[in-house]
Amino acid sequence: MLRRVLKYIRDNELLATGDRVLVCVSGGADSVALLDVLLRGGYECTVAHCNFHLRREESDRDERFVRQLCEQRKVHLEVRNFDTCTESERMGRSIEMTARLLRYEWFEQVAKTYDCKAIAVAHHQNDQAETLIMNLRRGAGIRGLCGMRPKSVNPCGEMPVIRPLLCTTHDYIIHYLKDIRHISWVEDSTNSDTTIRRNSVRDELSRYPKAEIEHIAQTARIMQGYVDWLEGKDTLVAHEVKTYEKDRK
Repeated sequence: MLRRVLKYIRDNELLATGDRVLVCVSGGADSVALLDVLLRGGYECTVAHCNFHLRREESDRDERFVRQLCEQRKVHLEVRNFDTCTESERMGRSIEMTARLLRYEWFEQVAKTYDCKAIAVAHHQNDQAETLIMNLRRGAGIRGLCGMRPKSVNPCGEMPVIRPLLCTTHDYIIHYLKDIRHISWVEDSTNSDTTIRRNSVRDELSRYPKAEIEHIAQTARIMQGYVDWLEGKDTLVAHEVKTYEKDRK
């Protein structure tokens, strides 16, 4: 996994060797694996953890876990507590959207304070597949089928947001932590609530073979290539689809 992720970082020009990066760690398996891989890869990491106080004691448990993890790894940690329900009422937005805006605004501030080159989040191929399926169900054009990019701009700022784990699946992340690195993590109990739309899609995808998850995620990458090609962008994925179209003639 280390080699795969580091190659993905290089191929997509997400970070340069030794860059400082803000790693967003919730305490769940995906973000814990992201931090471990980036540290092993030689990157300078600062960790950001948000406590939204939406799950009572479980939220505080997650914060304690991340504090202990960063202390063990000797990584600087920044923690922010949010009164998410009050902020949701003030903004007139859903809890989910409010939490997203709050965290990305804060990530931008922390990344700039510590002179980070990017904000790293732990989205992986299962998340990509979820995004594509949700977009399809809503009705999507070619851009909707692009899903999440390896690198994008912070929706609440200007810092790059990078996704180094888009080259792997959740199952492999669990295998990496449990069987290879022997690192623990915490579980978010709300992930099992299938009344939440994304969770219901996640539950459906949990019954898909690993290969099918990878193929759905690959569809997003291919669509990114076609969009970049149409927009005249000289990217790796645009080159790949241009080569494919040339060879098939």
